[in-house]
Amino acid sequence: MEKLEKYVAFDVEFNTVDEVEHLIQISAVTFENGVEIAAFDSFVYSDIPLNSFVVGLTGITQEKVLTAPKASVALAELKDFIGDLPVIGYNSHQSDLPILLENGLDLSKAYRLDVYDIADSMRDNKLHGIKNFQLKSLAEFFGVAEKNAHNALADARMTAKIYEAMKDTQDAEALLVKQNEKIDADDDNPFASLSGLF
Repeated sequence: MEKLEKYVAFDVEFNTVDEVEHLIQISAVTFENGVEIAAFDSFVYSDIPLNSFVVGLTGITQEKVLTAPKASVALAELKDFIGDLPVIGYNSHQSDLPILLENGLDLSKAYRLDVYDIADSMRDNKLHGIKNFQLKSLAEFFGVAEKNAHNALADARMTAKIYEAMKDTQDAEALLVKQNEKIDADDDNPFASLSGLF
């Protein structure tokens, strides 16, 4: 797993009507050395009526999107917020990156890793007992869940916090391997058991 010390985690919410996805919220957080140092959050203008499922899931109301900046403005602000930092997301290849691209923002060159892909690679040996691979389930597994899941800002934060927890897990494993190697090396020394006596 690639270890990024400073990066941006992002998420979007959208309203699907007649199989067309309309952006309604874009959010991102900048993390440096495991700590959130900045946040970006914007609703996105849409005059398409929000379906009741989206309202119930996200808590985003029609009023919030009717009074929000247009997508071109919000995405330009997001691009400025990201700058030249690497970007991470959660299963973003499925919808988030394509939706941003459709609206004029291509993050493919900045996109460095997908936390879902990392979780999938850990499925067999490190994530025993997880009920599914939804973002909130993974956040609960690592103890970093936010109260308002399915809000883009909360989901961006959970993405970053899961990634940080995965890095911590990897660091702990590396330390354990190192300690075990030292114990094995000491076992080869016939005088190792006497080391505490001197």
